[in-house]
This record gives sequence, C-alpha cells and structure tokens, in this order.
Amino acid sequence: MSRFIRPTLLLTAFALVLPIARAQQPAAPIPAPLLSAQKVFLANGGTDSIGMDAFAKAAQVDEPYNSLYLALQSWGHWQLLSSPDGADLILVVRFTAPLVTGPTYAPQLELTILDGKTHVPLWTFTQPVEGAFRKTTWKKNYSDGIAALMGQLRTLATPQTP
Repeated sequence: MSRFIRPTLLLTAFALVLPIARAQQPAAPIPAPLLSAQKVFLANGGTDSIGMDAFAKAAQVDEPYNSLYLALQSWGHWQLLSSPDGADLILVVRFTAPLVTGPTYAPQLELTILDGKTHVPLWTFTQPVEGAFRKTTWKKNYSDGIAALMGQLRTLATPQTP
C-alpha cells in the first residue's frame, strides 16, 4: 500500500470507532439536588449595558426575569418561592449581549442553577437569542429564546428513564 493510503485507512477506522466508543460510555450523573428539588427561588441576574438599553427602550426593564417567572409558573414543576430561604434551588437568570466582532453583538440568555443550601453552581445554560432590527421580530426571537431555555430546563429536571 502506498504510504498515504495506510494512514488514511487508519484514520477512517478510528473516526468510525470513536463515536461507538463514546456512545457506550455512561452519561455523567445529573446533580441530585436538580432532580429532587421541590421549591425554587428565581433571582434576577439583570442584564449587561446593551441589554439594559434595549429593554429600557421597550419599557421592559425587568426582563428576562418576568418572562422566565411566567414560564416557570406555567410549567408548574416546582413551587416558586418569593425568598431564597427554604429554596432547594436558586435559579439566576441574566441577559447579555457580548460583542463578538466589530459592531456585532450576540444576545443570549443565561440561566445558572445554584444549590439552595450551599449556593454552589450546579448547572448553567446559555441560550442564544437571534438578533433583529424590527421590534416584532425581536419579540418573537426573544420569546423563542425563553422557550428554548425552558425546554433545556425541563429536559434536565425531568430526565427520561431508559
């Protein structure tokens, strides 16, 4: 065989076997407090300056807190508390729009889940929100981002048993 064919065959075989080996590995466990929680407190982690300006112009200064609170309430999986005292989990929601290149921003929602007793971060989600120039498009994209964040949270908190 040529000296180029043998390494190519070896790399191809490795590329085919690697996904099979990964599929056989057990998934890392989900932290127990995420699965046993019954009471949660939602904290407003605020926004960065770009998000603050955008939400202030839309007269929605308490976003994304309000949208996520309503989504959690609608889901009904946990009892929502008005204080972190007695909460099994503390959820901190935040909106940021980091500058990625030139004048381009990447709006995103962040949800960090803390253990209610130790305040140790257990999990963090980052959900991109597609930018928009039109207000109606932005509202739709933002709502889609909240829905996607809730979908990730549901999947984590209520895993399917094999």
